[in-house]
Amino acid sequence: MGETQLGRMQFRIMQVLWDRGKASAREITDALNDREPVAHSTVQTLLRQLEAKGAAGHEADGRTFLFFAKLKEDRVKRTAARDLLERVFGGDAGSLVAHLIKNDGLTRKELDELGKLIDETRRDGEGRSK
Repeated sequence: MGETQLGRMQFRIMQVLWDRGKASAREITDALNDREPVAHSTVQTLLRQLEAKGAAGHEADGRTFLFFAKLKEDRVKRTAARDLLERVFGGDAGSLVAHLIKNDGLTRKELDELGKLIDETRRDGEGRSK
């Protein structure tokens, strides 16, 4: 299957499915409304779109459909990150990291974690060569 692109709300629905395993459209709507209002009919439309993309599926539980993710979370995040990196930063990961450090006010803890990850990657020789 090709790489699946998800919109912001589609991604939020997928996050609910990854967290819960299976959920009804009503449960998904309620979970999304904890952060930002969204109409139940919109969630139903987005679920149909996700199924058409092969990102989600459903099974019947009586008269209720239970939806589930068909794509792995790490794969979708990798695709979204790669798309952002290519479109916005021309494929330059260093520019992305520099932007985050300079402009997004990373916490001391986040900076420490980033530093550890950089050190581990250097030590293990996992960086990509240019």
